[in-house]
Amino acid sequence: MKYLSIITIVVALLTSSFIWAPANTDEPGIKFENLTFEEAIQKAKEENKLIFLDAYAVWCGPCKMMDRTTFKDEKVGEVFNENFINIKIDMEKGEGPNIAKKYQVRAYPTMMLINGEGKVEKRILGAVRNTQLLEEVKDFVK
Repeated sequence: MKYLSIITIVVALLTSSFIWAPANTDEPGIKFENLTFEEAIQKAKEENKLIFLDAYAVWCGPCKMMDRTTFKDEKVGEVFNENFINIKIDMEKGEGPNIAKKYQVRAYPTMMLINGEGKVEKRILGAVRNTQLLEEVKDFVK
């Protein structure tokens, strides 16, 4: 019984080190910021950048595919992290339903480039590959 307790403690400690380990921030791809939409608008004004909004739903297969592929692409990350304020918002939770209504989001994924005044500069509908996404935003990068 004593050994079982020790083994349980060791396993718990080892497991917790994996759970609480800091996220790898060196991963390639888009670094989505944890901002509210209003905070992103404010930051876009201050930095004179556009917001890249990934409007998604948790059940959306193409959204998940883009998370695993397009958004993890190294070149996509370089371009988007340098040129845009990147945010993801679930359109079915929190502030998402109001944003979906305001911007008439009716399909997922819907990606938008939005200026600091809240005006949509570009709308991209449906899943796209890395080269397609870069082509879509080329007129908005420095």
